[in-house]
Amino acid sequence: MITFLTALLVTVLGYAQDNNEMPDTQVEPQDITVEANEGYKKDTVNNFKRIKLDGVAAVVGDYVILESDIEKTLIDLRSQGASTEDITRCGLLGKLMEDRLYAHQAVQDSILVSDDEVNATSERQLQSLVSQVGSIEKVLKFYRKDDEESFRDELYKINKLRMLSEKMQQKIVGEIEITPEEVRQFFNKIPADERPVFGAELEIAQIVKEPKAPEVEKQKVIDKLRGIKADVEDNGASFSVKAILYSQDPGSKSKGGFYSMTRQTGFVKEFKDVAFSLREGEISEPFETVFGYHIIYIEKIRGQEVDLRHILIAPEIPQHAMDAAKVELDSIRQNVIDGKYTFAEAAQNFSDEKETKFDGGLLRNPTNFDSRFELTKMDPTLYNQVRNLKDNEISQPILEEDPRGGAPKYKIMKITNRYDEHEANFAKDYLKIQELALRDKQFKAIEKWMAEHIDETYISVNKDNKGCDFANNWVKE
Repeated sequence: MITFLTALLVTVLGYAQDNNEMPDTQVEPQDITVEANEGYKKDTVNNFKRIKLDGVAAVVGDYVILESDIEKTLIDLRSQGASTEDITRCGLLGKLMEDRLYAHQAVQDSILVSDDEVNATSERQLQSLVSQVGSIEKVLKFYRKDDEESFRDELYKINKLRMLSEKMQQKIVGEIEITPEEVRQFFNKIPADERPVFGAELEIAQIVKEPKAPEVEKQKVIDKLRGIKADVEDNGASFSVKAILYSQDPGSKSKGGFYSMTRQTGFVKEFKDVAFSLREGEISEPFETVFGYHIIYIEKIRGQEVDLRHILIAPEIPQHAMDAAKVELDSIRQNVIDGKYTFAEAAQNFSDEKETKFDGGLLRNPTNFDSRFELTKMDPTLYNQVRNLKDNEISQPILEEDPRGGAPKYKIMKITNRYDEHEANFAKDYLKIQELALRDKQFKAIEKWMAEHIDETYISVNKDNKGCDFANNWVKE
């Protein structure tokens, strides 16, 4: 259901303790208990017994990990559909301890994560959750939270810890490089019968036509947005209500068009440029992005962060424009088949997709920006579009909706190269082997760092967890 929180909740709920509350380093962390009334009799002395509510699984530096944190992490992984067959309770605890050691040392090394960064990340996540499930009430129900404030507070703590952990890891491995000689030595050390096998891969190119809305439709939208702006400014109408009524942005419509953002927030450049050019209380003129036309109202400016509301309306693309784009692609496809020009030449001259046209339409793998896509790791939508294509065959025009909410487009596709499954070859697969060698070097650096900082950091593991076969020496035996 909620993809980004899967990673977040692997680091969830071990909160920083005040320095004045540091436990005695010679004392094992204790279970949290409460006095409970066994029964009530008028005018008599109540009898109580101690009932275990939660336990401290471990302490790492300034961070406490509760037993319930482990259970909540496992439950969340299951709720996301992740396979937990090979995940053990001890393994999860070890991962939570690693995250907290990174975060603890980041603070010691004065690695900073600003509140603006954390709040902006949390806001994006909350907005994404709301857009996926429909309302903040449904989000709170799913995560069993009583109110939005407590959920935001938990998101903040999760993100602060995660971002500190990531920055610390980046500091450890960020400057590690690998030389060609190290790559060669890494490969030669792999026994011949243990060399990796790389799966079948494809190189894919495409030519895209984006149907355009007529100028008359664009002007209709601009006039409508100007009318909304005038009604708010001149008649005191509510911008929030107007957004609920008219905005076509599913991520903010139900919240009256509200977003909180910084310059690092993942919005398109045109949107950020306008947002940060306005004064508090000001409404922009209509402006265009790939999603359509917007107006923005600045509600609050807090340093580098702004609270804003916006209304998005996309011009209607008539069917004849869609049909024209398809017909043009049919013509381009036939001309390539007839040899009038190559697919790459057609992409450069006719494609509307700026990211690929100057590279002959060649797609780039978003995971590593390589031109190859391994079949077993391909995006399902892309795989389904090309799985039946033969070598040198060009697909019929394919209608594709923009996952970001922009206008639909047509495209034709071609497999330009096919690489069968094969055992790693140093010359042919150098880039992949180089990546493996770099990861190995980074892993060893992490291992060394972890061992050194475990020795010098206060760490205590509950007696019930000391029997775990940890990958790291958490119990310092």
